[in-house]
Amino acid sequence: MGAVTPLGNSVRDTWLRLTQGKSGIGPITLFDASRFPTRIAGEVKGFSFEKWLERNPPLSCAGRSTFFALQAAAEAYKSAGLEPLAVNPNRFGIYFGAGDSGIDFAPFIRTLVSSFTKDGVEVVDKGKYLQHASENMSALRELENQPFMTVTHLTRLFDIRGPVSNCLTACAASSQAIGEAFEWIRRGDADIMMAGGSHSMIYPMGVAGFSLLTALSTRNHEPEKASRPFDKKRDGFVIGEGAGVLILEELEQARKRKATIHGEIVGYGSTADAYRLTDMDPEGRGAARAMEIAMEKACVRPQNVDYINAHGTSTSVNDSLETLVIKKVMGEHASKVPVSSTKSMLGHMIAAAGGVEAIICLLAMRDSILPPTINYEEPDPECDLDYVPNTARRSDVQVALSNSFGFGGQNICLALRRYHGT
Repeated sequence: MGAVTPLGNSVRDTWLRLTQGKSGIGPITLFDASRFPTRIAGEVKGFSFEKWLERNPPLSCAGRSTFFALQAAAEAYKSAGLEPLAVNPNRFGIYFGAGDSGIDFAPFIRTLVSSFTKDGVEVVDKGKYLQHASENMSALRELENQPFMTVTHLTRLFDIRGPVSNCLTACAASSQAIGEAFEWIRRGDADIMMAGGSHSMIYPMGVAGFSLLTALSTRNHEPEKASRPFDKKRDGFVIGEGAGVLILEELEQARKRKATIHGEIVGYGSTADAYRLTDMDPEGRGAARAMEIAMEKACVRPQNVDYINAHGTSTSVNDSLETLVIKKVMGEHASKVPVSSTKSMLGHMIAAAGGVEAIICLLAMRDSILPPTINYEEPDPECDLDYVPNTARRSDVQVALSNSFGFGGQNICLALRRYHGT
C-alpha cells in the first residue's frame, strides 16, 4: 500500500491523522483564489518534488498528479517486498485511474492573448498568432497534461511490461482500476498488478468548473469544518489531491515469496446510472446494484459486512441518496453496520479517492479501528445511519465495502476481507 494525501505523504502518516480525526483542509495556496467563491482545498503539503527530479530528468515537465503517483507507487512497491530481479516484468501489469496532471495553462494563455490583443480586439493575423503559440508552448508540457503519461512513467520506472490500462471514470476511477486489476489476475492475464489512482485539480480551471456546478463548499471561514458528510448543514464537497496505490498479487505466488498480505479483494461491482451527467439516479438503482454485485461475487451477506467506507462527498444529494442505497442493499442490517466518510478529513481526491479509501478499509481491518466522519454536528432526518461521528471507534472488521460513485453515473463497489491464511 502507498499513499500521498492532504494528511500525509505516506500510508502511516495519513492513517495516524485519520484515526485522530484531523482535517487536511485549508486555504488554497497553489494559486490566488481570492476572487473564487470557494477558496479552500485539501492540498498535499511538504512534498519533495526535487527528490524525484534529481533522479529522473524526464519528469521535468510532469504535473503534481504524476509525482504523487510515483511516490505512492514506490511506497507500495517497497511495502510489497518486491525485488526487480524476482518479478517477471511480463507478468507485472498496471491498471490506473490517473486524472488531471495539475498543470495550469492559464498563465500561458493569458500571455498569449495579451500579446496579440488590444482592448480585447485581435490585432494580428492568425498565422502569427499560431507561430507565437508554437514558439512559447512546451510540447512536452502539453504531453504531460495527458492522463496516460502518469502510467507511462510508472511502467518505465518500475519495469512494468504486462497489461497496461488507464481509466478516468471521474470519482470512481481508482476503485474501478483496482476492480479491473483484480479481474485481470483472476483471468490469468497477470500475476501482479499495480492499481490505484492519482489526481490534482487544485488549479483555476478545476476549481472554477466545480464552482460553476455549485458542487463545492463555500465555508471559507472555517475550512477544517467545510467537509461535513451526512450533516444537515453540509453545503458541498471540498477538492483534495494525492494518490493511492495497491499492489495486488495472485495468492499462491504471494504465499510462495512470503509476502505480507494485508487483505483480499473478494468482490467488485461496476454499473452505470444512464441518467444525468452530474446527478445520481434518484432511486439509487445503479449504486445499489454495484454494491449487490460486489457482495454476490464475494459471497457476502448484509450481516457479514462490518464496515462501509462511504463515497460520502458532503453534498446534499449524494449523502441522502447513498444512505437510501445502503438501506436498500443492507435491509434490516443497515442500522447496525458502521458507515464513515473519510472525505470529511481528506476532501474529495476525485480519481485518487477510491484507491486511498480501499487502503483505509484494509487498515481498519488490520488495526480494528473505524475512522470517523468528522464535523458531524446536526443530524439530517434523511441521513439516519451510524456514521461513526467525530471520533474513531474500536471495532473488529472482517469484511468491508468501499463505495465510489462518479460524475456521469459510474458506480463502483469493492468488497475486501481480512486475510486469515487459509
